[in-house]
Amino acid sequence: MEHTGPRANQAHNPHEPPRSQKMLQTKFSAFAQAISRISGRPSTFALAVAIVLIWAVTGPIFNFSDTWQLVINTGTTIITFLMVFIIQNTQNRDARAINLKLDELIHAIDTAKNQMMDIEKLSDEELDVIHEKYTRMRTECVDDEGEAKA
Repeated sequence: MEHTGPRANQAHNPHEPPRSQKMLQTKFSAFAQAISRISGRPSTFALAVAIVLIWAVTGPIFNFSDTWQLVINTGTTIITFLMVFIIQNTQNRDARAINLKLDELIHAIDTAKNQMMDIEKLSDEELDVIHEKYTRMRTECVDDEGEAKA
């Protein structure tokens, strides 16, 4: 049976997400980057402080009621919940970019060990073994005062 339609000439890659999922990922990534930039600004922090101060000042007006407390508790809980996903997305992207850059440096330097590429995918136990190896190497390269041996 011959396929027709807009995808007829496209090779299907089973590892690639569908177009709609890819578009959603792209839009979320752009949104997360924008929110991350905005939330990291000093003016955003100042706005948050101002909101808390306004809330605190209005306490006597509302007799420090349960509703008054609920407003700040609900607002901060919702913002915190949503920011967890934004922060995680940003950290995942940054870590991936850094790892790719390091992989490129390892690959480009002749004396570097190519086995170090993609070590972030190893288990904690495997990383501990590598860490111990490099700790031993480092102690062999320094004298008692912590200076590099000649």
